[in-house]
Amino acid sequence: MPLSMDTRPSAYAVIIEQGKILLTRWVPSDGKTPAWSLPGGGIDPGEQPYDTVVREVFEETGYDAAPEDLLGVDAGYFDPNAGSDRIFCALRIVYRAHIEGGTLRHEIGGSSDQAKWVPISDLDKIQKVHLVDAAATMMGYANSTDWARRFRERKLAK
Repeated sequence: MPLSMDTRPSAYAVIIEQGKILLTRWVPSDGKTPAWSLPGGGIDPGEQPYDTVVREVFEETGYDAAPEDLLGVDAGYFDPNAGSDRIFCALRIVYRAHIEGGTLRHEIGGSSDQAKWVPISDLDKIQKVHLVDAAATMMGYANSTDWARRFRERKLAK
């Protein structure tokens, strides 16, 4: 029997300042281990992905963000009900963005519980979701570990 698929489009931001990337700590509702992710989330009905980034970054971090350019799209496929005939596709649109204002704060009552600036050189030392690696690839690195290593090497070469 062919599989059917539910799709959830979402939009995320890669925001880098002074050698650090803005991340949020995603807390799974199923009790699994929390992991760091890019700020962002689901696109509301009728909303444009650009506007989703602005809204989600503010909700999750307290910052006013301005998307600059589209980095790429990543798709993740999940079988939420093991063995069912329906799969779930998380379609993630990723933008490069910058901060225009606001103050860092943590989200309350959402899917994340912390927001912080993480040194790019530490990306290989934290628990993170696949999307962070996907964004690193969109920016020309093999993955976030390669990004962290190359960032450290550039700092040492200066």
